[in-house]
Parts: sequence; structure tokens; C-alpha cells
Amino acid sequence: MSIPIRTFPDIPHLAGKLSEELATFIIKVAEKNGQCSIALAGGNSPRVVYEGLAKASRIPWQRVHLFWGDERYVPHDHPLSNYRMAHESLISRIDIPTGNLHAIPTHLANADEAAKQYETTLNEFFKSGIPAFDLMLLGMGPDGHTASLFPGTAAVEEESRWAIPVTAPIEPPSRISLTMPVILQAQAIHFIITGKDKAATLHQALEEPGAGNKLPAARVFESTPSKTVCWVDQAAAARLNS
Repeated sequence: MSIPIRTFPDIPHLAGKLSEELATFIIKVAEKNGQCSIALAGGNSPRVVYEGLAKASRIPWQRVHLFWGDERYVPHDHPLSNYRMAHESLISRIDIPTGNLHAIPTHLANADEAAKQYETTLNEFFKSGIPAFDLMLLGMGPDGHTASLFPGTAAVEEESRWAIPVTAPIEPPSRISLTMPVILQAQAIHFIITGKDKAATLHQALEEPGAGNKLPAARVFESTPSKTVCWVDQAAAARLNS
């Protein structure tokens, strides 16, 4: 598959280069459009990247709006919260207005209400048509899921909603995720994929014909080759071109 694959010996080298490139991109978009909208990835892989972004003092955070691609339906101070991870590694270290933080709510009665409220937030910000983030950061699980869109689930095929409740096959099961149409609409997509447990799936997603029918991450690769970049460490890249 013809999308750029940038491979690094380890996570620190990957994070250093990616944070530099993202900082340059954010500055350029903010200068051109007056603001830059970013959908953050969750999990553990992006943490070091966010720490690198926090050190990029040249980023005009007053003009940056942060959203989340998915969230675990736990309180924002819970150890498994994607918001908490982003707050610890990035938000608490930068000067960004609280009004520029568009977290997925997890304090409502249930995940469906939270998803609907997040759709309202997206509609108010983007105002017309399907949300088009300037920058979408994503990861990939060992099973090929991205955001909280898991293989073989109805959530992957959702086309009418922008955010949906998801019952995940891993802990914690209750989640909210942006849908595939929103992900594919982003202007630039960067995947952060690290660890040897991703190697076999990454090989399948990038090199097996029709993998997008099975793996949500591969569907993004196949649908957006001109605007997607994969950032991988050597462990995750171990089976590529083999």
C-alpha cells in the first residue's frame, strides 16, 4: 500500500521527530486559518509525542482546539481515561484556554447521551457539514482497531452519526468513538503504532489485499493514502516487506 511509513529504532526517536513535524504543521495551519483543530489519540503510544509537543513553545496554543477521537466511559481522572493521559502529558504543561478543550463527556447517564452531546459540540464548532479536523491522530490495536472502532462490529459501518457509543471487547468495554466518516474527512491523519504486538497486524493492514474489509485501521489506510502517514517503531515494523 502506498502510504508513507516512517520507521524509527525506538519510541523516543519516533516521538522526537513526530512532535517536531506536528508542531510545524500546527503552526502553519493556525497561521493560514486562524486556528487548528486536532483530534487526539488515546492509549499509551501517543504519551511521549504529547510530551514533545508540550515543549514546543512556538505553538500558538491560544489558536489550537483539542478534541478526542475516542474516550473510555470513565471519569476524566480515572487511570484509563484518554482525557487524563492527554492532560498529564500535554494540557497541564501548556497555556491553552479551557474553552479550546472539547473533551468527550463521561459524566452523563450513559454513553449514548454522551455521544449525542459530543455530536452537538462538533456541530457547534464545525457549523456546516461533516466535521473536518485539520489533524487526526490515531493508533492501532493488536486486533486492528483504531479509535474505538473494533473489527467486526456495527460501529465500523456507521455512516449517519459522528460519534457513537461502543461496547468494546477489551477493558473498559463502555466507550465513545468518532465514526469512520469523520475520521476519513480529516485533512491530515497520522498513525502512531508501536510495539511488537502490533507487527503481524500492521503487516496485514498494509500488505494484505482487502484488509480494509477486516481491519478498521486498514480501511483508513486504503481510503486516505494521500493524507495518511504511519509512524512506527522498529518493533511494530518487524514484519513489513517480509
